[in-house]
Amino acid sequence: MGLSLLKYGQIYQAIKEENETYGYPISTLCKLGNVSRAAYYKWLHREIPTNEIENMRIADEIEKIQADFPDKGYRRIRDDLERYHGVKVNDKRVLRICRKKNIKSTIKYANNGCTRQAANPQFIAENVLNREFYADAPNQKWLTDVTEFKYYIGLEKHKVYLSAILDL
Repeated sequence: MGLSLLKYGQIYQAIKEENETYGYPISTLCKLGNVSRAAYYKWLHREIPTNEIENMRIADEIEKIQADFPDKGYRRIRDDLERYHGVKVNDKRVLRICRKKNIKSTIKYANNGCTRQAANPQFIAENVLNREFYADAPNQKWLTDVTEFKYYIGLEKHKVYLSAILDL
């Protein structure tokens, strides 16, 4: 019962709006939406659960916060709900509501990794060692890796590199 109401809720809402706006017959709209008339009427006359009413209230608050601060993600929205709106709610619930309302932060983490894709074979280094990591004497086989660190002075971004060298 509950799954079909949630799954087809948008279809039922569309049927209701089309019937009210243009006067199309319910039976025809239900056939078009591939739902039964009985299920539509059950949805239409259902008692809205208290959780759903609470979710709608939280969704309104989330939309207000997101309109004022579009860079906030669901975790910071949850913090604002608790701190400034007196709504104690779980991160997962806020995330679920944000996904349902298609609310997303304007700032996203960009992975600017330096590893190359295997789809670009021109970037694949030659396998010189062939997993033979033993050396008979010093300075025969060296390994190296470079790591980039970012740091800020005020708003200015700086980079420093660490290159570790290992003599096998």
